Amino acid sequence: MRATNRLSASFVKTAPVGKHCDGAGLWLVKREDGGAQWVLRVTVHGRRREMGLGGFPALSLAEVRKQADRWRKMAAAGRDPVKGRQAEERAARREDITLAILTTDAFEARKAELKGDGAAGRWLSPLSLHVLPKLGKVPVTELDQRDIRDTLAPIWHTKADTARKALNRLSIVLRHAAALGLDVDLQATDKAKALLGKTRHKPKNIPAMDWREVPDFYASLEEPTLTHLALRLLILTGVRSGPLRNIRLDQIDSNVWTVPAEAMKGRKGATDDYRVPLSDEAQRVIDLARPHARNGFLFPNTRGGVISDMTLSRHMERRELDARPHGFRTSLRTWLAEVTDAPHEVAEAMLAHVADSGVVRAYRRTDFLEQRSALVQRWADYVIGGTGKVVNVTSAD
Repeated sequence: MRATNRLSASFVKTAPVGKHCDGAGLWLVKREDGGAQWVLRVTVHGRRREMGLGGFPALSLAEVRKQADRWRKMAAAGRDPVKGRQAEERAARREDITLAILTTDAFEARKAELKGDGAAGRWLSPLSLHVLPKLGKVPVTELDQRDIRDTLAPIWHTKADTARKALNRLSIVLRHAAALGLDVDLQATDKAKALLGKTRHKPKNIPAMDWREVPDFYASLEEPTLTHLALRLLILTGVRSGPLRNIRLDQIDSNVWTVPAEAMKGRKGATDDYRVPLSDEAQRVIDLARPHARNGFLFPNTRGGVISDMTLSRHMERRELDARPHGFRTSLRTWLAEVTDAPHEVAEAMLAHVADSGVVRAYRRTDFLEQRSALVQRWADYVIGGTGKVVNVTSAD
């Protein structure tokens, strides 16, 4: 075997930037930022493998030599130490059946179903904030309805929506555990709900502006600031705040704005990008906003991101308005119902709602772009002109 134990503990503490060999494939890699990493290089079946063992000083020279010797012996026996370590980690996870571990496992299995692979943390947050701090170390096989009831009782009435989501996520985690072959009570969440009783919380709809008042409000947004322009475009398009605030110049092609499917909320079952028709007024607003664009975003903030939803909400708060930006979707939908003869499926498509079953959508392969284009133009004409005449859209079919 090649010479080993070339380094000393004192040298490791003061080692300069670079790579330093302890022998037999064990290296200390000292970085410019002052950190250091232990790396082991071995050869298995003629193939060179490199594996990180840990950082220094968390892993001392004496400790890393013991680890390195173990993995060298595995490589000498013809086994890949990288794969061997991965197998050990998987086995350890299987042995740990606490709720915290199973929650992470269930989340990883469902990331592809979530917006942005769940990076925003919304799927996990009800459990992370209200369940795992109390029950995270409890084995899922021992979890019962009384545990869940006692954990969610403090928020069952005060934060009913969050509690409901937590209960729903717990049910998913338990089903995931059952699929792994663990003996869990799949009815625990339903039993807990029965013990908790009916919630006293009554959900409140987001305040919306009456569609008859929208023209006057729109006229007040006369300054070419990002806030005024963003609110104008929000009103004209009927989209949610998220896609609007994150709109990019490369998503706009003439009179159509294409929102990526992953950026859309509330379109379960829909995988296509969503096309937003732009009225003449909407295109004018976009042109006014172009000088503000930065890093491809039409509505950037000063920190390299985009303007926040609170920026738009606070503007309306300062005006002492009850309505909020999201409520303009309700304003548009009510106008469609009361002033136009738009078919239900077209009106729902105006708000990017997924209507009907997946089978129906599979056969009806249209997003009603032509009809929606006519409607957004007439909505814009109303918003900037205030006409309340009934709009007929059958000619756009």
